[in-house]
Order: sequence, then structure tokens, then C-alpha cells
Amino acid sequence: MAPTTTAAQQSDNVAHALSGAGGGILSMALTYPLITLSTRAQVESKRASSNFLEAVRHIIAREGVTGLYAGLDSALFGISVTNFVYYYWYEWTRSGFEKAAVTAGRASKKLTTVESMIAGALAGSATVLLTNPIWVVNTRMTTRKRNKETDESLLPGAKAPKVPTTVGTLIALIKEEGLQALFAGVVPALVLVINPILQYTIFEQLKNTLEKKRRITPTIAFLLGALGKLFATSITYPYITIKSRMHVAGRDGGKENMLDGMRRIIHEEGYVGFYKGIGPKVTQSVLTAACLFAFKDVLYEQTIRLRRKVPAKALA
Repeated sequence: MAPTTTAAQQSDNVAHALSGAGGGILSMALTYPLITLSTRAQVESKRASSNFLEAVRHIIAREGVTGLYAGLDSALFGISVTNFVYYYWYEWTRSGFEKAAVTAGRASKKLTTVESMIAGALAGSATVLLTNPIWVVNTRMTTRKRNKETDESLLPGAKAPKVPTTVGTLIALIKEEGLQALFAGVVPALVLVINPILQYTIFEQLKNTLEKKRRITPTIAFLLGALGKLFATSITYPYITIKSRMHVAGRDGGKENMLDGMRRIIHEEGYVGFYKGIGPKVTQSVLTAACLFAFKDVLYEQTIRLRRKVPAKALA
């Protein structure tokens, strides 16, 4: 009987992972232009416009509408892998805590705040180590360098140079800087594990409280996800900026650790430099997280229904 229970739990973990990956792809596709604007503001501090609409017009005039979607393919691949790994490990850890609660005879097997944070830390750390190379490539594509004659001085109607592909960017990066470049920014990324810990802890605790009174609909999940992400991103944003700068440091002719990067930003731009692009980033993060939680619940229910139909058809 135990193997069946284990198999069922494993299947449920995979269902959560698949629905998380699908929800991530949908939410990322909807909000990607905001990621482009935020990342460029973080990395191209001297040229980045502080005005949102002006920044959009600048990118469109220089690169066309497709400029807002630079690196989208690597981002969709990255978010699908990131969310799959994260949700699989999170649900695996959660099931372990729930079994321990039942064994200990605890009245409720719902995760406590500390357990939610531990589950988030384990899932987040595993995700960072496995997916950091994908996000380095994505940042390089989003903030790709342009020659002066193809930048502000590009004549109206003139064609911009061909955009490098994800694979091309990856190969060039490894050839020019070595494999270690794929793990640039991994330290601040590990520090940023606190972001999903805060996000999911807030989400889970609010969800547990509301579940006692009402059913959690996709709309409620949307609002809870937005609230959790708003709080988490606002607190951790300086590390997001540091991570983005470290992703492109090798390309721009230098390498620095997290502390050196922090000192340089403070020296050159002041503390305000840590918050470049925070407007579009917080907006994107909140919308992405809110859509993710709403989409994930729907996709999870559909995955479970599909899983039940397959054995039924096999028996028929």
C-alpha cells in the first residue's frame, strides 16, 4: 500500500510542477516588455530613461516592437524550467513536512510559517543552481550591446543588425568568457532565494487563513499572489539589480563579486542606483506572480482531471 501512496504523491508533485511551468510561461509572455525595461534600467544606468513611456518609445524607435521582446525565447524556457524545478522541490518538501505532522500527531498538517520558509529555501536554492546559466544568457540578450551607428544614430527606415539567437549568445559567451561565466551572479541569486520564501510564505499563510472561511478561487489566488510578490520584490530589489549587473560584467570588460558591485553602485550612483527600473520590475513581478497563481490553480485542476481520465480510458 505504501508504494501506491508514494507513487500518488510523486504524481501529484509532477502535476504541481507542470502546472507551475505552464502558469509561468503564460504569465511571462504577458508581462515580458516590463522585464526588458527593468533589466535595461538596471544594467544601462547611464542611458536608461526614468520615464516609462519615453523608455518604451526609445526602444521601439531604435529596435522596433520586437526590441521589447529581446530574449523572450530564453526567458520562456528559463521560467518553465525554473518553475518546474521550484514547484517539484517545494511540493516534495511540503509532503515531507505533512507526513511528519501526521506522525507527530499534530492537529493540523498545514505548513507552519517556519516550515513554509524552509520548503521555500530548499526549493529556491535547487532552482538557482540549476537555472542560473539560463538567466545569464537571457540578461545578455535583453541588454545586448549595439554599435554606435546602430544605436541613437540609426536612420529612420534603416534595418538594425540581425538579433543573435539564444544558442548563438550561449556559444559566444562560453567561447569568450568560459563556462564559469554561466554562473555569474549566483551569489546574489542565492541571497534572492528570500524573495520566493517571503512570497510563498505570505501566500500560503493568507491562503490557509482564508480557506477556513471560503473556497480559494483563481481571483483570490491572483490577489494573494500579487500581495506576496509586491512585498517580496520591494524588499529584495537591490539584489536583483546586483545580479543583473554581474550577469553582464564579463561582457563589459570586468568581473566583480557581490560586495564590489554594491560598493561601485554606491560610489558611482548613490543608493538610488540599487533601485533603477524598480517601477516596471515591481509591476511586472506583481502581475506575473498574480497571473501565475491564478493560472497554476486552473492548470493543476486540469492536469488532475486529465490524469484521472487516462486510467479510466485504459480500463475501458
